Amino acid sequence: MNLNKALMDSGMWLAQAYLITVVLAAASIWGLARFTAWGRQFWSLTADYFSPRRNWRPLAALLLILFLTLCAVRLDVLLSDWSNTMYTSLQQLDAPAFWQAMLLFAMLASVHVLRVLITFYIQQAFTIRWRVWLNEELLGRWLDRQAYYRTQYLDMPVDNPDQRIQQDVANFVDMSLTLAVGVVNALVSTFAFTLILWTLSGPLHALGMEIPRAMVFLVFAYVIIATVFAVKIGRPLIMLNFLNERYNADYRYALVRLREYSESIAFYAGEKVEGALLRSRFGHVIGNAWAIVYRSIKFQGFNLSISQAAVVFPFIIQAQRFFSKQISLGDLMQTAQAFGQLQDNLSFFRNAYDSFATYRATLDRLSGFTRAIAEARALPEPEVLARGSRLALEKLTVKTPAGALLLADLSLEVLAGAPLLIRGPSGSGKTTLLRAIAGLWPYCQGTIVRPEHDALFLSQKPYLPLGSLRDALYYPRQLPGMANLTQAADIQRQQKAAHASAHGTPGNLDELVSARKDELGTGPETSSVPPAAAGPLAHSRAAAPDPAQAYEANAWTERAQQVLRQVQLGHLIDRLDLVADWGRILSLGEQQRLAFGRLLLAEPAAAFLDEATSAMDEGLEDAMYSLVREQLPRTILVSVGHRSTLLAHHSRQLVLQGQGSGAWEIAAAA
Repeated sequence: MNLNKALMDSGMWLAQAYLITVVLAAASIWGLARFTAWGRQFWSLTADYFSPRRNWRPLAALLLILFLTLCAVRLDVLLSDWSNTMYTSLQQLDAPAFWQAMLLFAMLASVHVLRVLITFYIQQAFTIRWRVWLNEELLGRWLDRQAYYRTQYLDMPVDNPDQRIQQDVANFVDMSLTLAVGVVNALVSTFAFTLILWTLSGPLHALGMEIPRAMVFLVFAYVIIATVFAVKIGRPLIMLNFLNERYNADYRYALVRLREYSESIAFYAGEKVEGALLRSRFGHVIGNAWAIVYRSIKFQGFNLSISQAAVVFPFIIQAQRFFSKQISLGDLMQTAQAFGQLQDNLSFFRNAYDSFATYRATLDRLSGFTRAIAEARALPEPEVLARGSRLALEKLTVKTPAGALLLADLSLEVLAGAPLLIRGPSGSGKTTLLRAIAGLWPYCQGTIVRPEHDALFLSQKPYLPLGSLRDALYYPRQLPGMANLTQAADIQRQQKAAHASAHGTPGNLDELVSARKDELGTGPETSSVPPAAAGPLAHSRAAAPDPAQAYEANAWTERAQQVLRQVQLGHLIDRLDLVADWGRILSLGEQQRLAFGRLLLAEPAAAFLDEATSAMDEGLEDAMYSLVREQLPRTILVSVGHRSTLLAHHSRQLVLQGQGSGAWEIAAAA
């Protein structure tokens, strides 16, 4: 093996192979996107990411990965030639040639190790950046125009959107690159090693016929026949893997609901019912898992049988030529290696069928998710206009999804200082009317005039976001600088935990992460920022905030403390920056008072309260409404409620008749 000639040939080979592979890959992607359903699904998810108009870097990274893949194939060819040289030197007892071969191997192995490390980094960086983009793309679509809410009105609502964003995106990105690189490697290697095998193989006499270059034709026939049977055996795995994802997601969702509603379930003593439901869903998981096992035994058993038979096949075919001294030991070993490599490459599509089945299931789930988002956007929307702080309804008709009439031709205007109370029997459409005003209810006609961004809706069970009490109090506003600093602290905590685990095998990773969490002040029993008096920006230990930021932070803190006192939650002031699950810690009455604090801080032009005091006693209810009237005299107030005590805080009431009549009446609240 001449090193200089090998280097020159490798350079020419790489240039030609790269150009041909790029052209064929582009043509293949176009053809798949044009003529296959899953190709169109893939293209709809990835076209924007790889568009050079958006950013040239992803396409450049993909071309670099392609080049490194071709380098791997060429190195395999060089190692095949090296094995011929090495085995021939052993047969000829040529010690100098043997040691020269060892030196050449050290060079090839060094290049191989360097290529593997570079390829690993580039591929990982590529998949991470692709995942970040795709996650942001799908998350943005999911949140845009409240698709996350409106999909519930579709004929077939999307199941487990959390899994599709979190898990399926990661699987899609990883498997897209893995399968694409595998296909390129298999096809290019097939071409390269076919040439080697063509050179080494000889004629085969069978049934009175002579087959020239028989080894090449035999390996292709061997693998093609095996692949046809493998596809037939493995086809059911596509649906089984799809069901596996779905059943596991359904089971996980049921477990999450058990945790979220644990108190209600405990009061009902509903453990038996919940246990039956969980076991039923887990039964689906296990039943499908057994189906995958049985099908995989058939699929893998066939593949293993084919692979084991291929080990001795080239030796059997070439043995006669070796014993007759037509080929050397090096030729025999290189033939076996080339046959094995070629068989592996051609078998890639057969062996990867299971992975491709999982990939198709993932692709279907992501495509179904994007399709549901598009359908949610296509649902009808009420006409919502913004005319300053004005709140008015003009000939608004509201119906149920089944078409039953809730309200017919409702026209009214609500003014600041003249709060409106909406009353009526259960099911008459009180909360649905608020949904229509918010622009969430697709089954309505008419015109809605309300402040575009300066409106706040308080529900019967307030939403408390993940984070500190301060975050919950200011929601949906985000405090300046808080998100980035909290995220940076969390990343720093995770990195420290990872470094600590490298010094030995940890006994309990949860305890290790919690310990690091406490050191950074982000644990469940400590604040994610220093005490409230220090301000929300003071928790960055690297540098002190500038005076302007510190002054603003103190002002935010003082206002938050004042509001907590006003809504009679002064005992929570010292825990203002405690990161915890506040939806589970606070009682429903405390959560509703916190929502009133949120209202005082937001100072909206219009506020809509849907049974917002249902968990308070009459004294607290009177105190909260009096506080709003005193602190927010210019806010337009609309309430939904059943209690007669609410009449004292409203000047008018809208009474819905219900019973499918669509009738309504406006009367004085007195």
